[in-house]
Amino acid sequence: MTFRFYEELNDFLPAGQRKIAFDQVFTGTPSIKDTIEAIGVPHTEIDLILVDGRSVGFDHRLRGGERVSVYPMFEGMDISAVQRLRPAPLRDPRFVLDVHLGTLARYLRLLGFDALWRNDLEDETIIGLAAEQGRIILTRDRGILRHGRVTHGYWLRATDPLQQIAEVVRALDLGAYLRPRTRCMECNGELAPIRRREAARHVPLQVFLVYRDFTRCDACGRIYWPGSHQKRLDEVIRLARA
Repeated sequence: MTFRFYEELNDFLPAGQRKIAFDQVFTGTPSIKDTIEAIGVPHTEIDLILVDGRSVGFDHRLRGGERVSVYPMFEGMDISAVQRLRPAPLRDPRFVLDVHLGTLARYLRLLGFDALWRNDLEDETIIGLAAEQGRIILTRDRGILRHGRVTHGYWLRATDPLQQIAEVVRALDLGAYLRPRTRCMECNGELAPIRRREAARHVPLQVFLVYRDFTRCDACGRIYWPGSHQKRLDEVIRLARA
């Protein structure tokens, strides 16, 4: 059995198997999904599988001797005539993130995305939230994306949060969905403008004297204004838009 993985799917392979055809040994007649995930590639990253030039689904059974080509999401090529394996993109991109991605969650909220994150979320809870609420799982753990209930997920290659936000926006084509400063970076609630006079009761006097524009989270009540951190947050937004 010969496998060849294309483009970013090579990120999941050891160096000796990247961008080349390699042999894979198995016993019995396993499904192609199980075999690919045993190699290390989550099914959520795959859009097309060809076995001896014919497109197949994840339930296709292998018998030995076939040549398998595995492709990620197609953007510039029309493959409407073959069997695509990824589900349709979610119309309203919402996210649930694993415990290691707290800063990325804050940046996604800054950009206006509904992003659930807590530092005590276990894998089963994340999978359940994604399935019940139609959320995309963002993770640095490949194992969670191999779970059979997961339909929409993405494995982060980058480790730096600024690089991660650029990677997510680019990989999931989120540019048209950006709504900066409409969500609370702390609790994920929605922000709404409030009158300056109303803000005066909740912010320090010096802040009230300097700033005129205020918003408040409808969930936790936190007040926001364009403070000294503005340049840093503007850079996150600029990077995402770029």
